[in-house]
Parts: sequence; structure tokens; C-alpha cells
Amino acid sequence: MSASTHTAKTFSSPTPVLSISPVVLPAPGRAVDLQVRVSAPVTGTDLPVILLSHGQGYSNNLSSLNGYAPLASFWAAQGFVVIQPTHLSSTTLRLDPNTPGAPLYWRSRAEDMKHILDRLDLIEAAVPQLLGRLDHSRVAVAGHSMGGHTASLLLGARLTDPDDGTEVSLAEPRIKAGVLLAAPGRGGDAVTEAVTENYPFLSTTDFSRMTTPALVVAGDKDTSTHLTVRGPAWHTDPYVLSPGRKSLLTLFDAEHGLGGVSGYDVAETTDENPERVAVIQRLTWAYLRTELYPGDSAWQAACDALTAGPDPLGRVESK
Repeated sequence: MSASTHTAKTFSSPTPVLSISPVVLPAPGRAVDLQVRVSAPVTGTDLPVILLSHGQGYSNNLSSLNGYAPLASFWAAQGFVVIQPTHLSSTTLRLDPNTPGAPLYWRSRAEDMKHILDRLDLIEAAVPQLLGRLDHSRVAVAGHSMGGHTASLLLGARLTDPDDGTEVSLAEPRIKAGVLLAAPGRGGDAVTEAVTENYPFLSTTDFSRMTTPALVVAGDKDTSTHLTVRGPAWHTDPYVLSPGRKSLLTLFDAEHGLGGVSGYDVAETTDENPERVAVIQRLTWAYLRTELYPGDSAWQAACDALTAGPDPLGRVESK
């Protein structure tokens, strides 16, 4: 069976997408209120939810609710409601560098996602076209780069708070599955001295209790030398070192931008490749579809399509 036949059987015609921003959620105690973008298909009910956490990067606006359109738009067109917060680490907020938690706000990022889940009713009320259309019981999280770290914490990864030495668990039971895109790996001797000095929370990452099902997406050319001494294998740690049901999508010749997931025609994407982005769109959608709807064949069909041609763009393994 050809890849195109598989794709036709797996994906419906894209539905027009409604995207609203900013939806502002009051957040007492946070430096600023929480702003989110909501993207949803214009039709359908009982819609599952994906919380999408942005990375950092060099650009001014991708690290906010305005980034990651290639993922958010695709997922929404295929039946998900995608909610994207602007984390406190976003350049768009221009916060005082002395704000507690700066510069990466690892704890606040995860708390943003919990706050969104606490306020789904408010989000529905703020977007009348969504009222009564969300399935609050089917929630996933996805994140790229630093956003992958945020997602991993919500899926059960732990770390040691560098400020007080306590072990931190931010696992969120309302989240049923996750996608980690070019996410940071383990700490210890795997990270650079600069990470240990400047971002010590990354030096204690522990995946041994990250039990929620997840798809880990890693590029086999993503060296991230500013973060790790282990090369591209570091980004597979969330798969290798975590228990439970996990899958790993390794993308051939992919670097940290994974072909361009953070935005269309982005200057900081060093490996721009629309076909690679299309693979990520399809595989991540299919994975979450099958995890949230057990028995759905989307994941198997998408995996089959990946390897159907003579020059596959990646490989999938599962445990």
C-alpha cells in the first residue's frame, strides 16, 4: 500500500480553523496575567485539547502564543483544540530580568499549563464559538525545546529545585499523553558546565518516574552543543530513561528546529524542510489521536506510511 493511500485513510480533509488571541486568564501572584491563543476547528463537538508549550530561541515572537503555527494549525484542522500560553520566559513580555524565576521560569511554565486546565470553562466562555465543545477528559501536552522540558515535568519527570534543594514533582494527572519535540535530556554529566552554572535546574532532570504515555521526537543531527556533551542522543533520554508506554520518532538529518516546527520560514530554523514538518504534523497528531482514543488506528497507519516509501524521513520505535 502506498504512503498516499495510508495518508488518505488516516487523515480527513482539513477543517477550517478558528484562532483567537489573546484570551487573558487572570493569574494572581504571576508577574502578568496569562495570555493564551486558542485554535479550534470551526465544526465538531467533544473536541480533545492539546496544551502547546513554546521554546526559547532567538526570535522576538515565536516564543509566545504567536509561534508554532505549523503545529497548532494542523492539529486544529484535524480536530483538536490547541491552547498556547505565552510563558513568562517569552521575549514579548520584556519582564525585568530580576523577576523571580528568570530567565527560563521552569516552574511557572508548568504552572501555566495547570492554570489553563483549571480555567477551561473560562476559556470556553471567552470564545463563544467554543462553548460546550471541549472534551475536558481528553487532554494532551506538547512542547518544543524548553517547551519539551515543561511538558516532561507535567508528564512526571522530576528535578531538584536549585534554590532550596527539594525534589519537585509537577506531574499533572489531567494530562493523558504528551509529545516532546527536541526536549532536553538528563542532567548530571550529560550537560555542559555552562548549563550547570546558568541553568542548574537542567542538571538534575530525572525521567525515572515519567510514566504518562509520550511520543519523543528527536533529530539525529541535533547536537545542542551549548547544552549537552552527549550529542543528538541526549534528546532521546526522555524515551530511553522513562518507564511506561513510550514511542520515539527519530528524524534523519534533522537539527533542533526539526525542519521548521516553530513557525513558517523562520530564520532560526537551520534545517528547513517542509516534508519533515509534514511528517511531524502527521505522526504527532496520529499518536495523540490513538492515545486519547484507544483502539483508533491512526498511529499504526501513520507509522506504516512513514516507512512505505524508498527514502523514509525517519523511524519509529516503541516500548
